[in-house]
Formats: sequence, C-alpha cells, structure tokens
Amino acid sequence: MAFSGERSALSGLSDLRKEKAEEKENLWKKILGEVQSSERNKLPSYKSVLVLGDNESGKTTLIAKLQGNEDPKKGSGLEYAYIDVRDEYRDDHTRLSVWVLDGDPVHGELLEYAVDGDNLEHTLVLLTVSMNTPWAIMDQLHTWASTLQDHIDKLNIDPDKFKEQQDKMTRWWQDYVEPGDELEAGSPMKRSSRNLEGGDDDPVLPLPENVLTRNLGLHVIVVVTKTDYMSTLEKDFDYKEEHFDFIQQSIRKFCLQYGAALFYTSVKEDKNCDLLYKYLVHRIYNFPFRTPALVVEKDAVFIPAGWDNDKKIAILYENMHTMSPDDYYTDVIVKPPVARKTVAREAEVIAEEEQSFLARHLTQLQAGGTGAPHTPQGRQESPLRQSPAVQKTSDRRVSTGGQPNQIGSPKKIESGKAGVTAPSEGVLANFFNSLLSKKTGTNSPSPGAIKTNDKAAMRSDAAAELDRLTRAKKPSAPVTVNNAETNNSSEC
Repeated sequence: MAFSGERSALSGLSDLRKEKAEEKENLWKKILGEVQSSERNKLPSYKSVLVLGDNESGKTTLIAKLQGNEDPKKGSGLEYAYIDVRDEYRDDHTRLSVWVLDGDPVHGELLEYAVDGDNLEHTLVLLTVSMNTPWAIMDQLHTWASTLQDHIDKLNIDPDKFKEQQDKMTRWWQDYVEPGDELEAGSPMKRSSRNLEGGDDDPVLPLPENVLTRNLGLHVIVVVTKTDYMSTLEKDFDYKEEHFDFIQQSIRKFCLQYGAALFYTSVKEDKNCDLLYKYLVHRIYNFPFRTPALVVEKDAVFIPAGWDNDKKIAILYENMHTMSPDDYYTDVIVKPPVARKTVAREAEVIAEEEQSFLARHLTQLQAGGTGAPHTPQGRQESPLRQSPAVQKTSDRRVSTGGQPNQIGSPKKIESGKAGVTAPSEGVLANFFNSLLSKKTGTNSPSPGAIKTNDKAAMRSDAAAELDRLTRAKKPSAPVTVNNAETNNSSEC
C-alpha cells in the first residue's frame, strides 16, 4: 500500500511538471504570435507614388508641399523623393516613396525603374495639370494616361493577377459611402479592409455607364494645380463661370473613365494640400478619412473616387448658356494668341556666308577704280600721312593777308602739267599761321573729320615747319604737286 501511494505521488508530480511545461510553451507561442501580429500591423515601406505631368505643371512644388519642404529643387529625368508618414494611433511611421517623371513624354522609358510587375498593385499615380494653361488640360491628361497605359502593357504581369487588381479597383469604387453612413448595418465600408487585402470573394457587380472603362489596375488621382490663377483668367482672359464649369465637367468625365479622384489645389494659397495628403494615406494605408466631396468653391474642388456619376456632373450643365457640354474642348477653351506676357527678344541676326561677303566687297573695291587707296565713305586720309609742306589736293586754297579763318581766292593747279612753282615763302608762312590760329569748331570738316589727336599732331608738325622757314636765309625750293594728289588743303 505504501508503495502504491508513493507511485501515485510521483505520477501527480510528473503531471504537474508537464502542465507547467505546456504553459511555458504556450506563453512563448503567445509572445511570438503577438510579435507577428504587430509586424503585420506595421505600416508597409514598399508603397510608392508616381507623379506624371507636363513641365511647369507644379509637380515639384506640390510634392515639396506634401513633404513640408520650403526649398524645392527641380531635377531632370526620373527624380526620387519620399514623404514621412506617421500613424499616431499605433505610434508607427514609414516612408512613402515618390517618383517624379520629367515633363517630356519621351522620358516614358524611365518608368520601368519606378513601376514594374511586382509593385504595380502598391503604386498610386498622380496626374498633374495646371490651371495656368487650361486650354491644354485635356490633351495633357490623355497624353500621360496613354503613356502610363503603354508602360503597363509592356510589363510581364500574369493576366489573372492583373484581373484581380482591376477587380480590387472596381470594389474600391463601389464600396465608397458618404462620411457618416459607414456605421450603418450592412454598409460596404464594413468590408473595405477585407477588400483591400484581396480576401473578399464577393462577385464584382456591374458598374454604371462610363465608369472605369479604362481600368489601369491602380489608384489614380487627378490634381489640378495653381488654381489661384483662375482670378487672372477672369480678369485678363474674360473667363466666366461657365468656362470653369465646362473645364470641371470635362475633367470629371475623364476621372470617371479611370476611376480617379479629383483635387483642385493651390500651393500658393494653401488650398487642399493637407486634404490631399490625408487622402493619399487613406488610399495607400487605409487611414480613416471623413471629408465629403467639395464642389462649392470653384478653386478648391475635391471629388473622391466612387462619389461621382453622370447625374452629378449634369448639374454643371445648367450654368452653360453659350456652350454645350458636348462641344470639343479646345473649341470652347481656346488658347489665346499670347498666353503670357513675354519679354521682347532681339531679332536674330544671320551672318552672311564668308565667301559671298568677300566676293561682294571685292566687286565694290574693283568698281572704285585703281587710283588712290579705297577708304570708307565719309573718311579722309589722315594728315599725318601727308607732307606738312605739300597738301594733296586738286583745288588748293590758301588764305591771303595772314588773317585767320579767311579763305582767299583758290589757285587751281593744272593736272596736265608736270609741276607748278609754289607760292613764295611768305604765302606759305601765312598758310601755316592760319592753320595754327584756327579754333575748334570753325570750318568744321565733313563727316568722318580728323580726330583731336590727329589735329594736335598736325599743328605740331606745322609749327615746326613754320619755325624752320622763318629761320631760313635763302628762298625755299620750288614746290611741285603731282597730278594724282587730289585732296583739298583747307580740309586738313
């Protein structure tokens, strides 16, 4: 009996040890399960945003505003940035990658580095257009949507997987409810988290007409930037309310086709920028979002994906009196002859071909004759190149009586004679005296007159010659003038 009691006690002790071991094992399982659960609840770091739009559409400035960066710097090609995202409720944070493509569609080949078959479902696209150029909005939207569609078509994506992604976008559209209605029983918002994870096996219901006719399989947001310029359009380009309604209804129809949300933003006036950030993290990380559609203010429109339809767009038609919603966009929103005040530029000067230039001037030189060297019109040969005592002139005039500024009767020199006897030494002295006593501005020469330094040199030479003649004791030798020398001495 004693032996039996000891055996029973040992058996009980063994069971107790097993229970403790099982509790310890369950504790570790619980801890590991909580860690795995917390990892799943952390904000993912593989999400990204792709920004497409023309140059000067405000892409860089908009992303800088979402980042909180007050000094944006514009790059080229494919730029990379990130936005810090923080979840205050779970005390978690992550980085949202941002890819900004250059405004020229020829850089579309660079999209392969931003969007591939693996991260397509984790990518949100921002299509940006600017209210600075409202006449180009629709062309730009269609251009960039086509560029994105062409890139997706080139990706090696399993067709079934892509179809699942398209169905997910369809459910996103159908599951939208107005803020405040999500607490009602049976609201589709109750199933939104399951839909985002792809675990909802409910069949996809048919969509309304003109909705998601071009399903890209990813989230799209159309952002109209620089809406503060609308006041300038009214003032300088005579835009009316119906013009802005026509623009809005055209953009909203485009958004219906791609299942896109619509934002009108102004970084300058800080309109809808914070709201855009909240909507981004709502679409990407499923953060709560409680803002309804905003359609009252024409420069701060917000239309979430799933809210709009043809009937709501038709409300804008009531204000269109001089146009029809079916009119071609650029027939109504016409580009003005001068969209902006541009700085006047100088006319471009086209240089003449070198050989033609030289040939033309050679002809002019040959036409001028083979006599004296050719000088440009209005120029005279410098007096420094002439002898102070002999002036090259065909009509020589000397002053008489030694009076300054008084011109005597000219004595013409016969060109046919070999030489002419010069006047007496006294006449020459009077001539040089008249040169020395002339004042500036009297008997001013014709265009291309002698420069001041040339005049000074001429007078210096004349003074030296006068001094030499005064001291000379014997008569000077006869002066002869060549018949080829034809300049007027009085114009020296």
